[in-house]
Amino acid sequence: MTIFGAYTNSEILNYLKEQTPHAEIHIDDKEALDHSANGKAENSIQGKILAYVEVGDVEDIRGVLKTARKFHVPVVPQTADTSTVIGADGINGSIILSVKKLNHIKELNVDDSLAVVEPGVINQELDNAAREKGLFYAPDPASKPISSIGGNVSTNAGGMSCLKYGATKDNILGLKVMLADGREIKLGGRTLKQAFGYDLTQLFIGSEGTLGIVTEITVRLRPLPLGKSVTGMAFFNDMTALAKCVNKLRLSGLNFSMLEALDGKTVVALDEYEKTNYAKSDSSSMLIFGFDDASEQEPKVSEKILKENGAWGIEITTDPEKAKKLIKLRQDMLLAVFAQSDYYIMEDMAVPLSKLAEMVDYIAKVTKDQNVMIYTAGHAGDGNLHPTFLWNGQSEAPDNVIEGIRLLFRKTLSLGGTISGEHAVGMSKNQWTVEELGSNVDQIQHEIKNLFDPLGILNPKRKIN
Repeated sequence: MTIFGAYTNSEILNYLKEQTPHAEIHIDDKEALDHSANGKAENSIQGKILAYVEVGDVEDIRGVLKTARKFHVPVVPQTADTSTVIGADGINGSIILSVKKLNHIKELNVDDSLAVVEPGVINQELDNAAREKGLFYAPDPASKPISSIGGNVSTNAGGMSCLKYGATKDNILGLKVMLADGREIKLGGRTLKQAFGYDLTQLFIGSEGTLGIVTEITVRLRPLPLGKSVTGMAFFNDMTALAKCVNKLRLSGLNFSMLEALDGKTVVALDEYEKTNYAKSDSSSMLIFGFDDASEQEPKVSEKILKENGAWGIEITTDPEKAKKLIKLRQDMLLAVFAQSDYYIMEDMAVPLSKLAEMVDYIAKVTKDQNVMIYTAGHAGDGNLHPTFLWNGQSEAPDNVIEGIRLLFRKTLSLGGTISGEHAVGMSKNQWTVEELGSNVDQIQHEIKNLFDPLGILNPKRKIN
């Protein structure tokens, strides 16, 4: 049966152009294709988009939303296009609304320790600008050099410094958001405390563009620490021993800014990638730790606890160049792992700290039982693990990989954890909403979505299914 629409694509696009006079619009060209599927158009599973629109100002955003409402067209918000969970890929017949050109730091206020930025500002660029004023922006996802503050807000991005400074949600003071009906609302403010009204600022952080389009962000900045910066590494016979020691370190009263774990296979891959020789075996696991304002006592106490819990190869330094090399190992971890195979899926789960050792034991069990390659690293200090599944040959994940991921998800939930610690939900995990949150909370989430976006045009099928 042939279905005839009321409007042609040409009519919709002409209207879109009228409503977005300052936007750059791409239709059926390389730019549109690349941004349809996270930079890899050949991998797109969502169909052909109507247009990729780089807005020039807030009025262009309003124009895109007006078009979407009139013609019931899905809108996919996008900035730096670095989603790992199919959270910003194009949907068939959709308009991708890119705010990457809205990339200005509007204010950097030292006295108030804050910055006001547009959503397209890159995380690293904001941090660099803050450091020139004696401040810094704490959230540091692995994508820091390329991801935007808007995207970080959308996904509630984490990073290595979450241990001490929290995730994105803990560093946002206020937002401006364009709702689906074209209203721009102001949430939060410029103060470190606010107890008035419902906390809608936190509702929008991590909402993945399903409730509104973030147009401005007020972030908290912090003074550069005055204490001594100390970085170190230590090795354990396996990840279980490392996880148990991390729990002791966390309960010791030491104020770590970083506690990062790499399993033995990852260390072997790093040795190959970096031309180093750290791994004694494919089970010898690495802990990279740091203090950004250490007292004289903290390095000594940490070394004592490490030795008491079976650590070896302990190295602690205050030398900035040596510290950079150690941190680079953690930063290069993904490149080293990805080089080991043709295809991969990096997962993101977090468990209560007391369950970290049990979780890494279970990952080892799934590796053996399902005969899969799993390289595990993560932010051990806050219980956030990133098991990466690798395979060769076919591009589609084989059955044992899919089953392995399913088993890890269910184990995580059984331990009281979450299957999305910092990478958001997108389309790759939205079918797990009921299992993680329960049917009552799932219903409430849909009711919230319907309140803010009654036509269902904002990033449909993301975050909630």
